[in-house]
Amino acid sequence: MKKIILVVIDGLGDRPISQLGNKTPLEAAKTPNLDFLARDGIGGLVLPWVKEGKLPTSEDTHLALFGFDPGKFNPGRGVLEVLGMGMKILPGDICLRGNFATVNPKNLKIIHRRAGRIEKTKDLIRAISGIEIENIKFLVEKGVSHRIGIIIRGKGLSPRISDSDPKITGAKPLQVVSLDKSKEAEFTARVLNHFLAKAHLILKDQPSNKKRKLPANYILVRGAGRYKEIETFQKKNKMKACCIAGGPLYKGIAKFLGMKLIKVKGANALSSTSLGNKIRAVKGALKKNDFLFLHVKAADNLAEDGNFQGKKEFIEKIDKNLKPLLNLKNTLIVITADHSTCSDLKKHCLEPVPILIYGDGRDSIEKFSEKSCRKGKIGRIEQKNLIKEILRYAK
Repeated sequence: MKKIILVVIDGLGDRPISQLGNKTPLEAAKTPNLDFLARDGIGGLVLPWVKEGKLPTSEDTHLALFGFDPGKFNPGRGVLEVLGMGMKILPGDICLRGNFATVNPKNLKIIHRRAGRIEKTKDLIRAISGIEIENIKFLVEKGVSHRIGIIIRGKGLSPRISDSDPKITGAKPLQVVSLDKSKEAEFTARVLNHFLAKAHLILKDQPSNKKRKLPANYILVRGAGRYKEIETFQKKNKMKACCIAGGPLYKGIAKFLGMKLIKVKGANALSSTSLGNKIRAVKGALKKNDFLFLHVKAADNLAEDGNFQGKKEFIEKIDKNLKPLLNLKNTLIVITADHSTCSDLKKHCLEPVPILIYGDGRDSIEKFSEKSCRKGKIGRIEQKNLIKEILRYAK
């Protein structure tokens, strides 16, 4: 059986952009290495996993990529983020994903959901981590940029609570409410609301925030969950698996699925990530593993900011760094995305994502793009079925 490299370029798919000659950022990018892999491989389109009436989420689509039904196995975004940050989760803990945000101090209306994608947040985290309310402790850890992980620790808690993030600017943060009538959920919602209010009072008076044009004076939370054990990817598929990633969510997904994390200097979830170091780490990682999950994040962030030109250029940067993979022997290279992120909408969207599989046959595709991959041998495949297809080609 061949070794497998699954490269996930987060948010790769897009819609045509008029300023790019009615091409998507991928179609407009110069990608000789990706095109080589596509010409000598096979292609198709992947239909990302979505809940009915919703847009695809990063956690759901990644779980589906690895063959796990998100409806059954998703423990909550908060759990996956906290795992990826290296926080220790104890039985009974409730985990949350948080964003530092900027609100108007007079009416609490959201000015920027990511506080200008603030990066230096350690002083802010020190100021609010360890707060106790009604014998419940709130632990906070830094994620990438404006993101944080939160653990709520104590007795009588429940993950059945709502998000506070309305996901739009101009609105006020939502009150957290219980999603069932249990006293545990109502108690958890109450103490979390108290924590968020207290954190706001502390954050708005922090010296570093007073110097910022977009002060990180509020926390928006979502994705409450509680950790649970599941059958690992390795046990399910009888192969040793590892992961190279920069973002906590993707590290957390890998850990949740039982994959070994490979540390790479300079790897992060930003456009400044060391793509060269990530790619160079692949060969060594494959010596001890059968399956490698390589995650690259920034294309998604750039599209969410509406920066289609930046997304195009970052795709070109990825392509330039892929060359060392072209010489690997007895290896199946799979390149795809978790979901599409549409630059014109500045959010995840429902467009199918392209996929190429290099190392077992070829079809008539000439370029790696959304349009070209429509003609590929793989056709259109449901994301939850993709890993079975990949394993079939690896054999």
